[in-house]
Amino acid sequence: MAIDASPLTLTVYSRAYCHLCDELLEALEGLQHAVPFTVEVVDIDADPGLERSHGDRVPVLVHDGNELCHGRIDRDRVTAYLAQFR
Repeated sequence: MAIDASPLTLTVYSRAYCHLCDELLEALEGLQHAVPFTVEVVDIDADPGLERSHGDRVPVLVHDGNELCHGRIDRDRVTAYLAQFR
């Protein structure tokens, strides 16, 4: 069986000047010690389709199509989710 060696990447749908987005990104930094992962930040204002679909509902934290949380970080849920990848 082949092992997937690709790094775990979480996506944050965000926008500039969003204090909740900044708080979520800072909280994610604190979780990277348990399970290494990278964060891809997608500015929804750069894509009209994303802006229409997300509107003011940012930040949104997603991995592999699974929404982990939006608005403020759900630390318990994100930690439990990341534990699957230890």
